[in-house]
Amino acid sequence: MGLLSSILTALAIWTVVASLVTAWLYARDKRAAGRNDRRTPENTLLIWSLVGGWPGGLIASRLLRHKTYKMSYRIRFVACVIVNVAVTAGISWTINRSVNFFR
Repeated sequence: MGLLSSILTALAIWTVVASLVTAWLYARDKRAAGRNDRRTPENTLLIWSLVGGWPGGLIASRLLRHKTYKMSYRIRFVACVIVNVAVTAGISWTINRSVNFFR
């Protein structure tokens, strides 16, 4: 397995793990909101989304109907998705270019 495929595999595994954590955080926050308990800070949800958990956050928000109407949060969430995808694409492109350079 080449360097690029190893890195992409690790990235895919990380994305699954981060997505599961993010989805769990959304579910915990939704439950806390219903019970009037201590909530998960929005910045925590957004940081996990930024570092790769955005697919889990997106799915959880839709399934749980959580954080779907607060526009300020949705805008920041979309910004996290854009940054994550751009950084991931940039890293992949750079590694692919480097690997091909040394062939």
